[in-house]
Amino acid sequence: MTPSTHRPRSWRLYALLGALISSGALSACAPLIVGGAVLGGTLMVSDRRTSGTQIEDQAIELKAMNRLHDQLGDRGHVSTTSYNRMVLVTGEVPSDADKTTVEQTVSKIENVRSTVNEVEVSGAPSFASRSNDAIITSKVKASFIDARDLFANTIKVVTERGTVYLMGIVTEREATRAADIARGVSGVHKVVKVFEIVSEAELASMSKTR
Repeated sequence: MTPSTHRPRSWRLYALLGALISSGALSACAPLIVGGAVLGGTLMVSDRRTSGTQIEDQAIELKAMNRLHDQLGDRGHVSTTSYNRMVLVTGEVPSDADKTTVEQTVSKIENVRSTVNEVEVSGAPSFASRSNDAIITSKVKASFIDARDLFANTIKVVTERGTVYLMGIVTEREATRAADIARGVSGVHKVVKVFEIVSEAELASMSKTR
């Protein structure tokens, strides 16, 4: 029995995800389904948001992209991720004034409840750095899928310069568990929880209304 015949499932997931990322096959236009989870796309049936909120989140991200482009042009590299109408803003801009502009622009978008501004004032990251962030994101997602005590599709993962941001509607136990798993992934420098915390009773009530 050689080691290659019984490699852990997570190793195969990492290899597959890494290969797809490097080849450009993993994109928002082509969601990847691994172990019943959609990576890079939306799986409404297992999402704790209502279908209407998911559509609102997609609209918020699209509006943010367009409005930030109008405000900044080619200055900086900014990404927005909306979950339950809470918007995480990451990336880099050349000045403090631009960082303020980013937050003000996003906060004025219809249906946005709150913003978490994690934009840094610095130069743009290299292509290698962005590629590494994509690989880290895939490895963290794969680790969540491997975990027996987490619903991987309820957690959104964003990586910027080795810092992993976790979003979702989760219980305190799930938040702690997810952060612990993410910290154990190679290449992760820091984990930031941007979760919306609910009680076990609230979660049970949400499940009944779906």
